[in-house]
Amino acid sequence: MKTEFMVAITQLSAEKNLPKEVVLAAVESALASAYRRDTFAPSQDISAKINRNTGEVKVYVKKTVAETPTDPLCEISLTEAQKINKTAQIGDIVSVESTPPNAGRIAAQTARQVILQRLHEAEHHAIYEEFSGKEGDITTGVVQRITPEQIHIDLGKAEAILPSIEQVHNERYRIGQRLKLYLLEVTKTGRGPQILVSRSHRNLLRRLFELEIPEIYGGTVELKSVAREAGYRSKVAVAACQEGIDPVGCCVGLRGIRIQNIVNELNGEKIDVIEWADGPAVFIANALSPAQASSVELNETENTAVVVVPDKQLSLAIGKEGQNARLAAKLTGWRIDIKSTSAIEAEEVSLSKEATVEAEKTTTEIEELVSEPATSAESLTSEPVSEAEIAEVAAASTDYELVLASEIPSPAQPAEAPRIRFAEDILSPGLAKTKKKESIKKDAELREGGIKPKKARQRRVTYSEEEEFEDQS
Repeated sequence: MKTEFMVAITQLSAEKNLPKEVVLAAVESALASAYRRDTFAPSQDISAKINRNTGEVKVYVKKTVAETPTDPLCEISLTEAQKINKTAQIGDIVSVESTPPNAGRIAAQTARQVILQRLHEAEHHAIYEEFSGKEGDITTGVVQRITPEQIHIDLGKAEAILPSIEQVHNERYRIGQRLKLYLLEVTKTGRGPQILVSRSHRNLLRRLFELEIPEIYGGTVELKSVAREAGYRSKVAVAACQEGIDPVGCCVGLRGIRIQNIVNELNGEKIDVIEWADGPAVFIANALSPAQASSVELNETENTAVVVVPDKQLSLAIGKEGQNARLAAKLTGWRIDIKSTSAIEAEEVSLSKEATVEAEKTTTEIEELVSEPATSAESLTSEPVSEAEIAEVAAASTDYELVLASEIPSPAQPAEAPRIRFAEDILSPGLAKTKKKESIKKDAELREGGIKPKKARQRRVTYSEEEEFEDQS
C-alpha cells in the first residue's frame, strides 16, 4: 500500500511535469489540511510528513513546553518534551507525533480534492516561475485555436495568447502552424498564469538576429537600433565592436543566407541592414538607404535634419507612402525633411530675388528722404496748374479780395491742412506781379484812347462771408 502510494506520487509528478519534491510538498500540505478539519482542533498547529522511501505518512502536532501545562492540546510538560528532544527547555516548541489510525482512508477520500487543488497551484506557480524569467525572449509555439479576438498558442507546458493588436495584419494563421513569438508579458491570475506573446514587436526582429547571427550573439557586432513596420519593412542599424569586421556583411551572410532565414520567418518582410555611424549626418544619410543623399543639414535645437537628394532619387528616398523616410526617422531619432536638388536651387533663387528687391526698396526710400524739398506754397498742389486755368480762375474772382496774410493761421495755431481757395493762392510771387503790370498797362492804353477804364468794385471778404459764399455756390 505504501509502495503503491509512492508510485502514484511519481506518476503524478511525471504527468504534471513537476518535480517529485514539489508534488510531495503539495500532498503533505493537503493531508495536514484534511487532518486538521476531521481529527484535530482548529487551534492546533499540525503538519504531515511523508517518508520519501516507504511512503509512510506521519502527522505531527506542535506544542509549547510549559512547566505546568494548562491546555494539553497546545502545551506539553518539560518532562514529556525532553523524552522527545533531550535539549528542550521551557518555552520551546516540540513536534509531537499524533498520527490517526485511519490515515490511509483519510488520504484516499477526504484529502483527494485538497491534493488536486494543491497540485494545480504548484503547477501554476512552476509555469509562472519558468516563463516570467523569459520575458523579452523568443519562444516557439503551435497555433492551437483561432478566435476573432485572439489566437491561442500551445507552448508545450502552458498556453499563450496572441492578441489581435500584436498580430501582423498581412499574415494568415492556421491551426497547427509553428511560429516564433516574442514573449511580451507573464501575469498571475485566478485561473493561473496568463502569457501574452507578440508577432509585431520590433524586439522580435532583434531576437531573430541574435539567433541567426553568431557575431551579434557573441558581442562582436552590436545591434544599435531597430525600426519596424511589421509585415512590410524594417531597418536595422549595426556596428562592429572590433576593427576589421564588416557588420553589414556579417548580418547578410554568404549570398544572403543569414538575412534570408530571418525574412522567411517573417513571411517575406523586407529588411534593410545599415551601418551605424557616430556622426548624426552620416547616420541619417545611411538610414535613407538605398537612396543616396547629396548633403545633410542639421538643426540640433529643433532636432531636425534637411536632406538633399538628386531629383531622380527623391521618390526612392521618401518611399512608398513615405515609408522609407518614416523608418529612417524612427531609426535615427531625428525629424527628417527630404528635398530635391532642383527644389533647393529654386529656393535659393527666390531668396536672392527677394533680397535684391528688398535692397532696392530700401535704397529708394533713403534717396527720397534725402532729396525731399522743404515745404512751400508750390508743394501744396498735387498737380501743376496751367496758365489757362490760372487766367480763368483770376477772371472769375475779380469781385473778391484775396485773404490777407495776417488772416492766415500762424504756425503757433493748431495745425490745419492749407486750404487753397483762389488761383492767386497757388501763384508764385513773380506771376502775381506780372499780372498786376499787365492790368496797369491795359488801363494806360484805354486812357490814351480816350476811354475811361472801368473800375472794378472791390470789397473785403471776411472769413465768415467767404465761407457763406462757398456754401451758396
